[in-house]
Amino acid sequence: MAIKVAILTISDKAADGSREDVSGPTIEKMLPRDQYNVCEKTIIPDDYRTIVGALRDLSDQKAMDLVLTTGGTGLGPRDVTPEATTSVCDRMVPGLSEILRSETFKRTPNAVLSRGVSGMREKTLIINLPGSPKAVRECLEIILNVLPHAVEMMRGGGH
Repeated sequence: MAIKVAILTISDKAADGSREDVSGPTIEKMLPRDQYNVCEKTIIPDDYRTIVGALRDLSDQKAMDLVLTTGGTGLGPRDVTPEATTSVCDRMVPGLSEILRSETFKRTPNAVLSRGVSGMREKTLIINLPGSPKAVRECLEIILNVLPHAVEMMRGGGH
């Protein structure tokens, strides 16, 4: 069964049209179509309540298996994606974000400044990715092979 995916770009400038969203399409291009079905692609501003509402909708109403966010994970004053994600998650999955920072640090020391988190809301896995297309590619290359197993486990499959 294909994994139902939502891609949520979180960027004030992409949301108001002053910058093109490149990271969201980068995520979509990297997901093998035989395993992943991208059902939703949304661009929202860096606003805590808006992010929380979107994550709840994608997990509760639209029953996505996987929500990949891009943007809002840095140290900027409007970077609140990790806080919004943490607030909606029932359980955290720290290993995913830990490996992303650890492995991408080997290429870019600034990777340690990413505050992205990963967690579950019911049966939806939510993973915060950085906002740059380069960082998105590097991160997905690291975890893409474990995501089908993670989703299968959330659906009740074995370890």
